[in-house]
Amino acid sequence: MSELRGPIVTHSLLLAPRDAVWARVSTAAGINDELWPLFRMTAPARLRHDGLGAVEVGRRVCRSFVLLGGVLPIDWDDITLVALDPPAGFRERSSMLSQRVWEHERTLEQTSHGCVLTDRIGYVPRIAVPDAPLRALFSRVFRHRHRRLQRRFGGRFVPAGDASAQGAAPESRPEDPPARQALA
Repeated sequence: MSELRGPIVTHSLLLAPRDAVWARVSTAAGINDELWPLFRMTAPARLRHDGLGAVEVGRRVCRSFVLLGGVLPIDWDDITLVALDPPAGFRERSSMLSQRVWEHERTLEQTSHGCVLTDRIGYVPRIAVPDAPLRALFSRVFRHRHRRLQRRFGGRFVPAGDASAQGAAPESRPEDPPARQALA
């Protein structure tokens, strides 16, 4: 088997408590909201109703079809969670039509201003494809997902190892320009 490619890592500081973020991202509706309008994933009724609470760790959850624009099937994902620790996160290790191995680890870490949500992706394509286009595609999809979460909860991207995610107030980010003084 080929070596696992990646990782692709995306971090966001979300301005909501970890429990509130988990309540959204652990549901089929929440996952589809993150993916919209690029994709939608199908799910059985029990998963749509109970979210990850319906999952037995180590067993295949379902075959989810990945629908481009919410309508055109372009891939499938035999979803299997190998670790589940609500509200701290999960680790998925699945196979897809396009990927022999798909690993997605999502962690949620409580901070003084909300939580840091991190997605880490690894993959092994079924066919020999150069890594650059896959890395670009997966990076864009996960940045899109994080932008959707940031719109829902407030927040921003956080570079890996950025200590400001733990302590700096979101309104005083280092990359923000200085505030203008009001004219008296």
